[in-house]
Amino acid sequence: MPEKRTSLMQSRLSDPPLTAWREYTDSLADGPVSFDVLNTWRERAETNDGIARPQFVGQTPRLLADGLHYEQRIAAGALATREGDAHDFFNALVWLRHPQLKWALNRRQCIDISTMGTKTRSRGQYAMTHFDEAGAIVWMADDEALACWNNHEWEGLFRRHGDAWGTRIAVTVFGHALLEHTAQRDLLPMGRCIAVRVDAGEIAERSDELGVIAGWPEKESRIAAAIRSSDLLTDPQQLRPLPLAGIPGWHSAGHTSNFFDLPCFRPVRPGRVYDIPADFCALRT
Repeated sequence: MPEKRTSLMQSRLSDPPLTAWREYTDSLADGPVSFDVLNTWRERAETNDGIARPQFVGQTPRLLADGLHYEQRIAAGALATREGDAHDFFNALVWLRHPQLKWALNRRQCIDISTMGTKTRSRGQYAMTHFDEAGAIVWMADDEALACWNNHEWEGLFRRHGDAWGTRIAVTVFGHALLEHTAQRDLLPMGRCIAVRVDAGEIAERSDELGVIAGWPEKESRIAAAIRSSDLLTDPQQLRPLPLAGIPGWHSAGHTSNFFDLPCFRPVRPGRVYDIPADFCALRT
């Protein structure tokens, strides 16, 4: 990554959600991460969980001359990655940690591309792209906090129910653009979220004190199955907005009296009704 961008990242690594990625981002102290390092991490991840990832390869004119769509090339085993680019770096990291979700999105995208071509996009493709770029999974076991979220009662969700974060609510940040924006000092990123009902005890066991669950492979496999079967992410309206800055401890100004006047804390649109959180029986394992 360019020196300026790397420097900005280093200044933000102690803040959530980037704290959950220190096993990789600490390497930025030595400069841009090479393809050799990325692929070494890929091989290590594959050994640990037995799930293949695409190889990280340079996005060069020669590579792009194959005529394949970006998603089709991934399905064939190659992820075009721009060297020194923060956005693509974080995309690679998400592939390392969340391969089941990434493969589910890729499979659905490839199916739509094969039937609709590359010039037209379905509502499902828009939903999948929003989740891929800005997605998060919110693990929910608090009905009162959920009611606040439904109505965009942000002070209720983040202040009155602040003690629920890390005990009855937690978030897994999936979207690589969210990670990039945080690294580049965008302190007010908006997550596009899948809400999943789980047990409070499970949240408390896995979450850190800032309400972050780095990854949950067993449950993510069920979410990935729902994406592949088109039970999830068939329309952008299935995604819930969540201003990540509101999560207690995620923003230095969170204690100020006018914090919730910031533009990211938007009121609910008239008539907007959200789906209830997914409650897959298979998730309770």
